[in-house]
Amino acid sequence: MSRSERPREDRFEPDSDTLEVALSPLDDASGLMVSDLIERNQFRLFTDRPVSPTPVDPDGHQFPVDAAVAVDAAEIALPTVVSVCVRNEAGDLLAETDHSAYEEFPDGRYSLELCGPIKIYLRVDGPVTVASDVDRTHIGFDGVREVRVGARSHHEGPAATLTTTSNPLDVMAAVSAFPSALKTTSPERSYPTLRGHPPLVELGDQLAIPDGVVSPETGVRLELPPEYESVYVAAPLAYYLAADVVPGDRPRLVTDDGFEHDLDTVRGFETEVERVLKQTFFLDCVTRTEGYYSVDLHERGAVEADLDLDFAWLYDQPLRTQVEEYLSLPFGVVEDELPEWRMTSHVAPTPENVELLPFVTNDLAVVRTPRDQPEPSSEVQTTAASEFFRDASFTRSASADGAARSYVQPEATDSLEQSWIGDGAPIGASKATTNAFYNRLDRTPADGNIGITVVCNDPRMADERDVVDEVYASRDELPFDVRVHHDLTRAELRDVLSTEADLLHYIGHIDGEGFECADGKLDATTLAAAGPDAFLLNACQSYEQGAALIEAGAIAGIVTLSDVINSGAVRMGRMLARLLNRGFTVGSALEVAREDSIIGDQYTIIGDSGLSLARTDGGPPNVCVVRRRSSDRYELEWQTHPSTSFGMGSLVIPHLDGVDEHHLWSGDSRTFELTQSELRQFLSLETVPVKIDGSLVWSDELDFSKV
Repeated sequence: MSRSERPREDRFEPDSDTLEVALSPLDDASGLMVSDLIERNQFRLFTDRPVSPTPVDPDGHQFPVDAAVAVDAAEIALPTVVSVCVRNEAGDLLAETDHSAYEEFPDGRYSLELCGPIKIYLRVDGPVTVASDVDRTHIGFDGVREVRVGARSHHEGPAATLTTTSNPLDVMAAVSAFPSALKTTSPERSYPTLRGHPPLVELGDQLAIPDGVVSPETGVRLELPPEYESVYVAAPLAYYLAADVVPGDRPRLVTDDGFEHDLDTVRGFETEVERVLKQTFFLDCVTRTEGYYSVDLHERGAVEADLDLDFAWLYDQPLRTQVEEYLSLPFGVVEDELPEWRMTSHVAPTPENVELLPFVTNDLAVVRTPRDQPEPSSEVQTTAASEFFRDASFTRSASADGAARSYVQPEATDSLEQSWIGDGAPIGASKATTNAFYNRLDRTPADGNIGITVVCNDPRMADERDVVDEVYASRDELPFDVRVHHDLTRAELRDVLSTEADLLHYIGHIDGEGFECADGKLDATTLAAAGPDAFLLNACQSYEQGAALIEAGAIAGIVTLSDVINSGAVRMGRMLARLLNRGFTVGSALEVAREDSIIGDQYTIIGDSGLSLARTDGGPPNVCVVRRRSSDRYELEWQTHPSTSFGMGSLVIPHLDGVDEHHLWSGDSRTFELTQSELRQFLSLETVPVKIDGSLVWSDELDFSKV
């Protein structure tokens, strides 16, 4: 239902020789399956004849790829309408096709970049035609030609590890090294694929920065008080602006040209840093339209008349000049068009949390330092629980005793998601841990089907088991391998929890002693290693057992903070299964499901909320809000959500007739007026959640007579 745009990436260098991408013949049609083996994304290329891919040198492509093959074909069809960037042998951009496009190119040597969920490049000699209809993009040649297909994984890990002491001055030096991961200092670094993962940081006895870790010289620096609160909050801004972080009497941003911007205003230091990050990032996204991808950007059209900026001139200026020009404008002139930020991270200002800063920075998160300490009990939890259990006769609790834990409720923000880095179990935010992020970095390529393990340890909950089994097996284009277990003993469940899988969906009872099994309780803290990457523990009080799975090697999981009534848990389980099945991240799946359930606030995330199971053909996960305006007129709000392939700075465009502007990816809604036939056509492009009158349904189950 959408597509993304990706930037030129001349300076990208793969970090590993590990096989991360596979290109293999389709099993059920003529063509290629391109698989990102680490991020578990897939994209299909259909050909007019069966193919026998032959490995070729990846260096034959203009842009870096992890693997490449050659196939013979007269036509290649893409499963959705995908933007195609066509370049000549010199690398000059000749055209960027949109939906309803038709472009012909004479005999020559061409590189075609397919802007789908995986980086894919085609190299071909001869005439080329690119055409898009309502459903697909077709790439044709003048006959059978050798086509070289290359692909690159979106996965990129840190290239180095720094060591710092607990001295805030050393922490400043470590954060100053984060910009070494940037692939460019041009405005194109606002594309997520041109922002590399900052180096890892470890606490040690002395500051140690490897010789190869060198940040670009930009003439921008942040002068801050030497204290954790200031450095942690400013880390993502320092990274994005490639700024040196140095001690100063008062917080301010300065440049070598004598420019100064005060960061200690009446709005407060944290708010001012957030504003500077958002304003510079947003205006980079506008300025970059003068560069490699001169797209028609909606946000540029919305603000350009109010800005006294010459973007064509500004694009060629050094970063410090761009920052000076951006910050000479009042924040209010861009505020209404800013993309909704993906993440706000609440980071406790303690020495050990420096090890999580690279991951927070990689998310380009807004950072807050918490002001409240965790409490042994939560009024929010107590009130909510009493409502749920007043008339409930069947919950998923294995005992009457509640778990003894401290709760904390982070301050509300306007970001899509929130994470909590500190003591206590957060309400309304994910619990981020160092182990979870390191576990994700250790995620190894997985060839073969996506493994889903469903465990139901209570026959009274068989309804959810049957539903989720059906949901996970409902997509023919995804190679899911669903394994269902029920009434497991402790030994059997231990074996299941130790076996590799992409997702464990557990249905049953949990309490402070562990998972309830046919012959007693299994405590996950006794596991030597956890096999699943992700998990959904749809049981009462599953927080502690989920935390144990993260400690044992899992990456992310959805857990409960209290008892949950069975009927509500069944609905949550089914909704979460469908959302994960459609490519939503663990975090965005829970955010969407929460809005559709009275017990949604009883669920939270432990670990890396940005993990997704898989993503196939198409654009970012999205939710459609539909309202009838007349007998044949509807209002559509199109809400996009994050995924591995779509982050801050990506561009999307809905496949709607007459819609030619690109939009910055964000969770903000875009509103369109459609006829019923146009709405039907749009919702038929893929199966998506649709919100009508406050309730979620799925587009393939939508009854228009009731809309």
